[in-house]
Amino acid sequence: MKNTTRLKQLILAPEILKLPCAHDALTARIAVQAGFKALCAGGYGASAALLGQPDVGLMTLTEMADHIRRLTDCVDLPLLADGDTGHGGVPNVIRTVKAFEKAGAAGIFIEDQVSPKRCGHMQGKSVVSRPEMLARIKSALDARQDSDFVVMGRTDALAVLGLEEALERGAMMLEAGADMIFVEAPRTEEELARVAREIAGPTFTVYLEGGRIPMLPASRFQELGFSAVAYATSALYAAAHAVREVMDSIRRTGKTGALHSRMMDFQSFNEMVGLTELRRVEASYAVEPGRDE
Repeated sequence: MKNTTRLKQLILAPEILKLPCAHDALTARIAVQAGFKALCAGGYGASAALLGQPDVGLMTLTEMADHIRRLTDCVDLPLLADGDTGHGGVPNVIRTVKAFEKAGAAGIFIEDQVSPKRCGHMQGKSVVSRPEMLARIKSALDARQDSDFVVMGRTDALAVLGLEEALERGAMMLEAGADMIFVEAPRTEEELARVAREIAGPTFTVYLEGGRIPMLPASRFQELGFSAVAYATSALYAAAHAVREVMDSIRRTGKTGALHSRMMDFQSFNEMVGLTELRRVEASYAVEPGRDE
């Protein structure tokens, strides 16, 4: 089954789809080993991991497409990828969708922020007009080569123009053909409930440590009516915290002994990244020295 088709099935399934965001290929591999059914590639984590910069629209289309390709080369799971604003006008949106499809993504989300965008939980956002928003969504839908390639519409209007406008924009994107709707950054459980209840199609939300959205368990998001939840920063923040601890220990003591109980060792890490399987494949092609058969 195509990953695009599989992603659509998972979105429409009764059980909420839990999507860990992978900021690099190693994280994607770990997510597969943990048993997840699909992944998300967010711009926030990609900007931090690849550029060491915040999510304020610095990632280019080609950088994000390359990032997606590295993830899909490493693991074979449906991947929902962050298309930001489409990286420009309608021609740019079309190019973005085509590039993400070629890179192996199973879906994309396009937002209605003014470019350059910023993380949906940051201050100072602004959004484009409704016609421009719909032009982005419609051009994204028309650009896809695979009809099962998921196009999710995201609106950041709540923080700028209020919940009513955000709900209306979500409904408009759904009517235009979007497969799923993401109203960014509801501030209360009541606002979340309205999003899931009043948008007559699949809805998406995020779990973000320290963000504006209430950090509810996936089971509660499912009870409210959401189809998917992405863990936008969980792996990224855990990795950053762990690396900072290691760096501090090395600087202060010149060793990492106190942290060994929370670290992998040489053998276990090699096993995790697939060295044993790689050696098995390598051996299957080996030719004995001096033999010509």
